[in-house]
Amino acid sequence: MAFSLFRRRRDAAGSLEDTLAQLRSAAFFAPTPWAVARQMLEFAQVQPADLLYDLGSGDGRIPIMAAQEFGCRAVGIELDEKLRRHAEEKVTEYGLAEQVTFKSEDFFRADLRDATVVTLYLLTAVNGHLGPRLASQLPKGARVVCLDYEIPGWRFVSSKPVKSEGDVNYTLYLYRR
Repeated sequence: MAFSLFRRRRDAAGSLEDTLAQLRSAAFFAPTPWAVARQMLEFAQVQPADLLYDLGSGDGRIPIMAAQEFGCRAVGIELDEKLRRHAEEKVTEYGLAEQVTFKSEDFFRADLRDATVVTLYLLTAVNGHLGPRLASQLPKGARVVCLDYEIPGWRFVSSKPVKSEGDVNYTLYLYRR
């Protein structure tokens, strides 16, 4: 029986792509409870002048709520075609097409330079890979709100325990660029 004693060398770009593919598969859809979504937007102090980006927007509840209740423009980034279509149907149904758009895009590659607020409900490992992109693209003063999972290497300016409708405990983390 022959055993390979050496690992096959891979180029750094290939290794990065493999890691990103694993992280994408780790970002499964877990809807943010409605009350928690509202508290995330309040915690970030979303205003009508803001442009909110929700990375991994799922059914679109955070961008839609941001537009409906806080008056801002919002962009949802979602790769799952079924979830994105559902969110777009809700935007049309609620008459929010001027304020809310959804992109079928990889959030690891999304252009975030216009965002003033970013919302995340992603695992810490995923947030860790997004951290450098957020740091390099977000304008000074932009706010990032994470639900339950911190951004490794970043210092949050505030954290807050919150409860959902079902009395489940969560933690919000607010970062400022």
